[in-house]
Amino acid sequence: MNAIPHFPLMIAGLNKNQANHAEVYSPYSDKLIATVDKANGDDVELALATAHAAYRDRKNWLSVVERISILEKAVAMMTEQADELAAGAAEEGGKPLPDSNVEMVRCIDSIRACIDGLRNDAPHTIPMGINPASQHRLTTFRKEPIGVVVAISAFNHPLNLIAHQVGPAIATGCPVIVKPAENTPLSCFRLVEIFHKAGLPAEWCQALLTEDHQVAEQLATDSRVAFLSFIGSAKVGWYLHSKLAPGARCALEHGGVAPVIVTEEADIDAAIPGLAKGSFYHAGQVCVSVQRIYAHSSIARELADKLAAAAQTMVVGDPLSAQTEVGPIIRKGELTRIASWVQEAVDLGAELLCGGQEMAHNCYAPTVLFNPPTKARVSHAEVFGPVVCIYPFDDLDAAIEQANSLEFAFQSSVYSKNIDTALYVSDKLDASAVMINEHTAFRVDWMPFAGLKHSGLGTGGIPYTMEDMQVEKMIVITSKGIS
Repeated sequence: MNAIPHFPLMIAGLNKNQANHAEVYSPYSDKLIATVDKANGDDVELALATAHAAYRDRKNWLSVVERISILEKAVAMMTEQADELAAGAAEEGGKPLPDSNVEMVRCIDSIRACIDGLRNDAPHTIPMGINPASQHRLTTFRKEPIGVVVAISAFNHPLNLIAHQVGPAIATGCPVIVKPAENTPLSCFRLVEIFHKAGLPAEWCQALLTEDHQVAEQLATDSRVAFLSFIGSAKVGWYLHSKLAPGARCALEHGGVAPVIVTEEADIDAAIPGLAKGSFYHAGQVCVSVQRIYAHSSIARELADKLAAAAQTMVVGDPLSAQTEVGPIIRKGELTRIASWVQEAVDLGAELLCGGQEMAHNCYAPTVLFNPPTKARVSHAEVFGPVVCIYPFDDLDAAIEQANSLEFAFQSSVYSKNIDTALYVSDKLDASAVMINEHTAFRVDWMPFAGLKHSGLGTGGIPYTMEDMQVEKMIVITSKGIS
């Protein structure tokens, strides 16, 4: 019988056995995959002190040349281990292997984007010599690391989220402490180990799980933390934001209840594959998953029936199978919650076109609901499951108003053959990004990614995160005294 792998805390200088550990289970098979040590308050203090000391010791800052070399070596190692890393992420997180393979490609691409950012980040100037006071002067800017970064991550993209939070910190020269989601810590620990093997000193990237929420709050809100990157629930994110030390920067990425507008002249058959993917990708456990589709009443039923037909053909099951399209829900409690929300919608008058039932191995059938009332939770709260709702409309502006009626705003989309209509809807939707004839979950890793309202704060995406993790120092040079 093979021993269960154990992952110790990745805190520089820590040499002890932990009293507490987390058990990591496959959400599909409920099999114990590994155990991971948990950090207490003293461990977090050591990690923070180590990271802060590294930052304050300017003579030992990593040069741009060193950072590029480390990231390039990490890319080579990730490429070599890509299949193993993707399979590990699928096993612990439940995202089907084909999608986990895509995530691994994106993870590598994200680190490459960090390298590109370093190579193309040239200093700029501001004008001098344009009035008497600025005569005989010139300026330049230097970018320096902001300080210690704490990254609190989520379960649904256990590889690429780490790349987006940790990669920019390494690139900009910030010591980083990362706390992965308790359900999916193994991918994080494996990636951090790769960075260390690529030459990154241990004190510049530490990884840990915390034993409770109080210790996690200690980590995030310590006065030595200069930047908090948080991906998770709005309730927790806004709470931590309220507790940050003065001057600390913050990026919050929460959820959404993504709306789609489908106009009467839209190509339904062309739209269905994207809408199905956007609705059921990773069992709907994505912050920009398609959830609310407002379709013109002349086509709403046809679109709903075709989307339901597409949902019923999707393969639900083992995330390690290359044929699986929809995997398990991450936790049993979430599965029960999703089922209760769907039942509530049906009880309130929604028509269940397909799905609506729990399946074996913590899976939930892809579900299409037609015209649930606005008071149903599926209409105003993030389902975070494989559930999509279609609402018929007659007046376009009324549909846009309904799409904008919630406290969440993230990515959205509009399907239309009429470019004027598509741009009109794009202008009117409350969103940080609007996709035309594409589902709401589209993303590449160099584009901005930002939640608005309750959905978040700041802008994600590799170049934007790198910008946030640096300070610009202006240097003014005068010719006086220079020979």
